Amino acid sequence: MDQLVTDKILNQLLERLRGAYGKNLRSVILYGSGAADDLHGAFSDLNILAVLDTVSPKELEASETIFKWWREKGNPAPLLMSRDEVRRSADAFPIEFHDIAERKRILHGDDPTAELVIRDDFYRALVEHELRAKLLRLRQKAAGVLRDKDLLLRLMCDSAATFCVLGRHALKLAGHPAPWGKSAVAASLHEKFGVGGQALDMLIKLREGNARPRDVNAGELFASYLGEITALVDAVDRMER
Repeated sequence: MDQLVTDKILNQLLERLRGAYGKNLRSVILYGSGAADDLHGAFSDLNILAVLDTVSPKELEASETIFKWWREKGNPAPLLMSRDEVRRSADAFPIEFHDIAERKRILHGDDPTAELVIRDDFYRALVEHELRAKLLRLRQKAAGVLRDKDLLLRLMCDSAATFCVLGRHALKLAGHPAPWGKSAVAASLHEKFGVGGQALDMLIKLREGNARPRDVNAGELFASYLGEITALVDAVDRMER
């Protein structure tokens, strides 16, 4: 996605959020691949955290048209949290808050995460939970599209970014350098955990337009991809509790 286009869309969102919430809007933060300059066309999205003084049905009602417009542009709905929720939930969302702490762009207001202490009591368990849940979900969806090469490839490409994020956190948990670039994550998973990485790397190339769908066998790629994700789950499962 072109940076000028990205900035234009973000400015439109910011204008709408300010109009909806007024002085109740304390902060708007872009995080994830957008803040790490790792956006790639139709497969990337813009992750937004909007921090308000209070989040009530009134604010949710004001959000409806904005969130609908934002989702139509291919992005997940912004996360709405109160300042108090941000302060008190760092132990419950260590994956998200580690990402926000490391890569963010403040679009409005101050940074409520600047002095946040992220407790890692449940970090390993949450990474394993997310990996297992996403793996189960991938299997469920794949069961309905295995005979359609295009849909199967799209499903895998859609999921690759999520598994790169979780793979990066697995590296972080193990005390290894945790790169942000998706290809670098795939290479590090192979080097540090012995996870194949070739299938994940191919899906990244497909996402970014550096490989062509006609050059891969979707069924074989899917089988390898499942094997790599399963190996990653096992690596996290073996980590010290």
